[in-house]
Amino acid sequence: MQDTDVLDNISSLVEEEKRLRAQGTNSEDSQKRLRHVQEQLDQCWDLLRQRRAKAEFGEDPDAAQVRDPGTVENYEG
Repeated sequence: MQDTDVLDNISSLVEEEKRLRAQGTNSEDSQKRLRHVQEQLDQCWDLLRQRRAKAEFGEDPDAAQVRDPGTVENYEG
């Protein structure tokens, strides 16, 4: 996976998030889907940051791993 792949995924998720918000989140299913999309976005941004940091410090960016939502959502830097 390349940075461009992660960025493409982010773009797709942002579009879906916009669509869901425009439709409204009146149902429980749409609320769950929106939360899931937001978690996926956070994971993608986290992965992109990991990849860029590894590249900056001479490490292999492909060694970056998607972290679980609990880790990403509760991260305190």
